[in-house]
Amino acid sequence: MTCRSLPRGRDGNENHLYNAQGVCQAPAIMLKKMLPLFLLPLFLGGCATTFTNLTPQQQTRNANNLYPVEVALTTRQQTLRWQSIKPQIMVGTEFYPMRPTPVLTNRWEGLIPVPPGTNVVHYRYKFDFEHNAMGGPKPDSATSPTYILRIVD
Repeated sequence: MTCRSLPRGRDGNENHLYNAQGVCQAPAIMLKKMLPLFLLPLFLGGCATTFTNLTPQQQTRNANNLYPVEVALTTRQQTLRWQSIKPQIMVGTEFYPMRPTPVLTNRWEGLIPVPPGTNVVHYRYKFDFEHNAMGGPKPDSATSPTYILRIVD
């Protein structure tokens, strides 16, 4: 963009309300002020991922000491490759695999082993996946908050 001087007034002098330098800088200044407004939808819409724990907080002790858990994943990350998702259940330092539910595409289920005599288990969900990026797919992951499962006799 080239700058041009303002037209001269009747007296032949430049208009002193504005100077040519201010007019040339106006688009740049305006862009700097408006840039946060343009970026706001990216921050608000972002890549929000939500875990919905579908497991009851309390289950009755059973003979095989395996307890089912289920989670739904909701995300606005449009670059996520759904077929690459590998969900796991984290109990302490142990990881247990999950499988997709038969009908719904965003839900997974798995089993947590709970030793006899243990009444409370803290667990989380971890999803490893790929997302589209410049230069090809990139690995990423998301981890849920900690949930508590109580086993009652």
